[in-house]
Amino acid sequence: MFKTIEDYLDALKNEMKDADPAVVQDAQADAREHLTMALKASKEKQPDITDADALQTIIDGYGSPEETASAYKEVERRTSPVLTQAVKSQSALGRFFGVYADPRAWGALLYMFIAFVTGVFYFTWAVTGLSLSISFLIFIFGFPVALLFLISIRGLALLEGRLVEALLGIRMPRRPLFTHQGMKWFDRLKTLLVDRQTWLMLLYMIVQFVLGIVYFVVIVTVLSFSLAFIAVPVFQEIFHQGAVMFSSGIRYVFPTWTYPLWVLGGFLLWTIFMNIVRGVGQLHGKFAKWILVGE
Repeated sequence: MFKTIEDYLDALKNEMKDADPAVVQDAQADAREHLTMALKASKEKQPDITDADALQTIIDGYGSPEETASAYKEVERRTSPVLTQAVKSQSALGRFFGVYADPRAWGALLYMFIAFVTGVFYFTWAVTGLSLSISFLIFIFGFPVALLFLISIRGLALLEGRLVEALLGIRMPRRPLFTHQGMKWFDRLKTLLVDRQTWLMLLYMIVQFVLGIVYFVVIVTVLSFSLAFIAVPVFQEIFHQGAVMFSSGIRYVFPTWTYPLWVLGGFLLWTIFMNIVRGVGQLHGKFAKWILVGE
């Protein structure tokens, strides 16, 4: 018999100790929300009933920790991220050139482009919100502002998790961390302030700003070089321009026999980069999971 909701959540976590941490967080968030709301409704109907008795009746309808864990594991087995299914090839050469058929590579490339925009937004929102929250704390309305800012950090972290799962194929939480709706706003603010997950999410937004800039600069640089190498024959034969032009007006023209080498070099450079992008995407996904998924 479980006397408190926390006892049930601890038992549920123990039953799902071998499951993905993101799945465990979703299961606990759902269970906490359902049990909290149901317990509140039960107490309103029967004020004299004890929490333990009311909770036992609710659990009988909701399911034991074993049943809940089993149900979530089955659902997860059927709804795993699509991009976790990698394109496999037996030969090393096939794996190298097969990167163009691997959705993880293209998803990672798209994510790295988006990371520049999201990183700038996250950093601006985090710095501005943190500055305003601290500045306004000298006024009475500063506390609600700080509360709204910390709640928005949770929401942005959930949004980032959905992007990571959709584009990188790393399972992330699909449910927000549940907060007690009946708590007073000052108590909710205090809960968010002492929760290490809040500060980890804030840290991630700052780090994402740096990573987003690095990703964007590297992609643009490598893409420019790759296209420039491939375009050497086009510039020289069609536009009759030198492949290399100096400010003094001197143009350098490469021999015709080097055209295939330039095109091949540009293609190989981008292929190597795509393989690197695929690996970086997986590493970033694991980093995001480590930061954004609670214990």
